[in-house]
Amino acid sequence: MKHQKLKTTAAISKRMSNVKLKEGKAEILLAKALWHQNIRYRKNYKKLPGSPDIAITKYKLAIFVDGEFWHGYDWENKKRNLKNNKKYWTEKIEENIARDKRNDLELVKINWKPIHFWEQEVLKNLDNCLKKVLSTIDIEIAEQSYH
Repeated sequence: MKHQKLKTTAAISKRMSNVKLKEGKAEILLAKALWHQNIRYRKNYKKLPGSPDIAITKYKLAIFVDGEFWHGYDWENKKRNLKNNKKYWTEKIEENIARDKRNDLELVKINWKPIHFWEQEVLKNLDNCLKKVLSTIDIEIAEQSYH
């Protein structure tokens, strides 16, 4: 799909230049919490589909901390409220959502478990996110010892 060149205001251009693709606050908080639980991981692991923010290779867990806008949180409601470049942003976000689904399927095919958290979920409730990861690890340990 070919995108037309869109005019952007200086303010939009400046805002977009501040977008960080990795090492966000939520990702760092979750990674540090896992480290303090003696869970070792790789960050932005490019050997896996989607380059997970945190990859726990020992248990084959691929953890993604997804930004709400970029990955389409509550997308059906949000896209109705887009003001600028609606067509462009709708295509962009919907492609991100589709890519996330494709990456998850590829991970499952190679026996990895994808886990997604919304950025605000991690920032507001880190303990629950940590518990979800740790319980998934416990299940993996149980399955490994069963086989």
